[in-house]
Amino acid sequence: MNVATIVIKSRHSVRKYKPEPISEDAIKDAILSGCSAPSSMNLQPWLIGVVKQKDKLKKIADYTEHGKFIADSAACFLIFGEKKAIFYIEDCCAVTENIIIALQAYGIGTCWVAGDKKAYAEDIRKFLSVPPEYTLVSIVPAGIPAEISIVKKKDIESLTFFESYRDKS
Repeated sequence: MNVATIVIKSRHSVRKYKPEPISEDAIKDAILSGCSAPSSMNLQPWLIGVVKQKDKLKKIADYTEHGKFIADSAACFLIFGEKKAIFYIEDCCAVTENIIIALQAYGIGTCWVAGDKKAYAEDIRKFLSVPPEYTLVSIVPAGIPAEISIVKKKDIESLTFFESYRDKS
């Protein structure tokens, strides 16, 4: 195991945060890590927003169906994709995962909240004054974990195969 895989394997969704800020260095590093994600044809069709104001966090939380805990986060990263880019979903998901892993390396908890295809995506885009050529792909609230609930993952054998599924024993 190496440092990167330790960070990846230690990540769990966090929905309860301590009421303390996260460092600007961690936020900047997470953004830089997000922007280092691979993208189709190197288009980099993303726009990353960061919200820290409590009233705005509450409003974003209120828009969502299952993200009420966003209101209690220290910061929230919102990843938007440029709709004209054919693979904006894949590219923005790579950005999202890079941000999550970068924050985990700082001991900052996150939870990936859906944005794409959600009824509230357009409301949030408008609320944050993001240009209409972008659409919300994902929301990542972040903060110092107040509580971590570790859910057991499926066993690796049920999730993988080598060469061909037919050869799976």
